[in-house]
Amino acid sequence: MASDAHAVVVPAAMDGSDDDPAGRVAALFDAHHERLFRLARRLVRAPQDPADVVQETFLRAARAPHRVPCGASREEAWLVRVLINVCKDSWRHTAVRVKAVSGGQLRASEPINPEPALMAHSMVWRALDRLSVRRRAMLVMYELEGKPIPEIARALGITAVTVRWHLMRARREMARALGDDI
Repeated sequence: MASDAHAVVVPAAMDGSDDDPAGRVAALFDAHHERLFRLARRLVRAPQDPADVVQETFLRAARAPHRVPCGASREEAWLVRVLINVCKDSWRHTAVRVKAVSGGQLRASEPINPEPALMAHSMVWRALDRLSVRRRAMLVMYELEGKPIPEIARALGITAVTVRWHLMRARREMARALGDDI
């Protein structure tokens, strides 16, 4: 019986009506939470942080459900942008906290493990940290998640040419950063 009620609420929430904001947010969560969690998992460092980032993304959607555009691709693009902004806010907060703790001297966030796999992981994270949030998100979506360029462009609300340009620059910046770490 409960599954029938859920099936009735979801389509009503997806039509963009403002009659049921909680149902709309629930429908957004059902439709997009797995994809957003995969993206967050690749954008943040600590294992518990992806869930926090996704939760904050949906909290922002719940605070203003009328601001979320209608249509699956437009909803996803809006949620991806919010998720990236949440990550940016978190990184800024962490950078300020690290700088304050170290008295203005930035220090490595974690020691390098001598095992090759962990060393490579650490080097890649440091190189990714040097990228702008936009380029980092594009690189993660394209290289790690296998998303096609047109889909990335739609998700971020930009042209495919712009995505290609940012990917090219991100790869160059990654190569340069990895070369500095070796």
